[in-house]
Amino acid sequence: MTDTVISSATKEVVIGFDRPFVVVGERINPTGRKLLAAEMAAGDYSRVEADALAQVAAGAHMLDINAGVPMADEAALMTETIRRVQSLTELPLSIDSSVVEALDAGLGAYQGKALVNSVTGEEERLETVLPLVKKHGAAVVGISHDNSGISNDPDKRFAAAKKIVERAADHGIAACDVVIDPAVMPVGAVGEAGRTVLAVIRRLREELEVNTICGASNVSFGLPARTRLNAAFLSMAVGAGLTSAILNPLHEEVMETIAAAEVMMDLDRMCKRWIKRSRRAMAGVAAARQREAAVRA
Repeated sequence: MTDTVISSATKEVVIGFDRPFVVVGERINPTGRKLLAAEMAAGDYSRVEADALAQVAAGAHMLDINAGVPMADEAALMTETIRRVQSLTELPLSIDSSVVEALDAGLGAYQGKALVNSVTGEEERLETVLPLVKKHGAAVVGISHDNSGISNDPDKRFAAAKKIVERAADHGIAACDVVIDPAVMPVGAVGEAGRTVLAVIRRLREELEVNTICGASNVSFGLPARTRLNAAFLSMAVGAGLTSAILNPLHEEVMETIAAAEVMMDLDRMCKRWIKRSRRAMAGVAAARQREAAVRA
């Protein structure tokens, strides 16, 4: 089976078919977060640090780092963000940028084997990102689209993914170090988006035999009750063979659904993690009741 090993200086995380599902925390990203963007631009990383620690406490296995602040020096911000986060946690990181200079700077500052997020099947992107991945001995996320854009045809998405894996091999990057993103689209805008992406995930596992990742919250964009939709999608995606996802681990409903899906797919041997999680939850409820009783007494 395919195993993708990502590491920090002291900890390894393995993404694999028969491994526990890997949760990559999405919170360290200034996109759509005006306050965080302004703070990072001003050199204030207190919210970055708080978000890192909160995601670790919530059960994330890795953290995604994005430093894309408009009009700022993204390479410098990426370097400093990685340095600060790695001083707080041993969790491995995903370095997330569309700017090659920021990826290079982040990889240079990173201690361990990072996951680069991301490359597409577009020619220019392949020829700039893949040499960088090889140079730093990293793994890479490949997004299933090419110069023609994101297709609603599962065959075209699969073909784009296959192209990325093959081109990575041309650069000396093994298939186990390519984690494919099947490109989740909003179901509110594209009715067949959920069905399409699940079909792609199955083919990526069964035919291309690569690990998979996605930005899970994309599926619910623009709709109400997004957390419930994200949870339902992830349960189905784990069943289809998805091996990791970038998401908000502070959403307990999503994390619990992933844990339940692991039980159903026999990824949680003897249900040990589920039992431990349930006992921890029951202990928390009991403690809360005791505090309430003490207040009423």
